[in-house]
Amino acid sequence: MKQPTDLPEMLAIFPLAGALLLPRSRLPLHIFEPRYLQMIEDSLKTDTRLIGMIQPNAIPGRDGHGLHTIGCAGRITQFSETEDGRYMITLGGMSRFRVRKEVEGFTPYRRCEVDWEGFEKDRCDGEEDKAFQRKPFLALLRRYFEARGLSADWATLKEADDELLINSLSMMLDFEVEDKQALLEAPSLQTRRETLVTLIEYALRGGQEEGMIQ
Repeated sequence: MKQPTDLPEMLAIFPLAGALLLPRSRLPLHIFEPRYLQMIEDSLKTDTRLIGMIQPNAIPGRDGHGLHTIGCAGRITQFSETEDGRYMITLGGMSRFRVRKEVEGFTPYRRCEVDWEGFEKDRCDGEEDKAFQRKPFLALLRRYFEARGLSADWATLKEADDELLINSLSMMLDFEVEDKQALLEAPSLQTRRETLVTLIEYALRGGQEEGMIQ
């Protein structure tokens, strides 16, 4: 397990609404803005190659956007450059962090001092959800996909590891920023799965809370 002492006290921050990264998950990103191109180049020069993914919030901050207090750091595991100078990268989720404060400086991108305490489970091999009932979960998911005209490889979903399934869906499905943040901040895999189910049920009811199953 990676200890907080092995992790940096300062992170480059990429505030991208709706882009959720979770521990032990992978997030592909297409980088084209000059400030974030610089962020990638600088991160590749470090030993950890970490970037902090975080959701913006409604409270104004630097660049007119505030930040939520909890994000997830990802290590650049794949990297390629296009002919016109854009970067295609993949982040591997390492651990969540808590923002202590934003640091003003000379970089065009944002940086924060961060705290890794309280997220020790993120740096273990994996989590279990012993209460997970896959059959009714997949039935609910099928209803959601059909309602939105989405397709899925159901054979793969049936065979996927519990954590991979729950986290991948949390990252992939189109929820609001605050909903994504709730999935990120879930203290356990079971809580994340329960939150995910609630969000899917809410969406199937057209955003009506009445009668929603908890």
